[in-house]
Amino acid sequence: MYTILRELADSWFMLMMFTFFIGVIIFAFRPGTKKSYDHLRNLPLQDDDVLVEDKSGEK
Repeated sequence: MYTILRELADSWFMLMMFTFFIGVIIFAFRPGTKKSYDHLRNLPLQDDDVLVEDKSGEK
């Protein structure tokens, strides 16, 4: 009885992990995300022209 339940649990867990994987792939490649991904991709390359003031008020 234990081995049958164990195999059932393993197969259901594998099905859940496969479903999660497919969900992540669909989420990452869903339509309409190209604009936000382009912004995130270029974020490290943007120039920091704006001076940031610290807490003492100096620039």
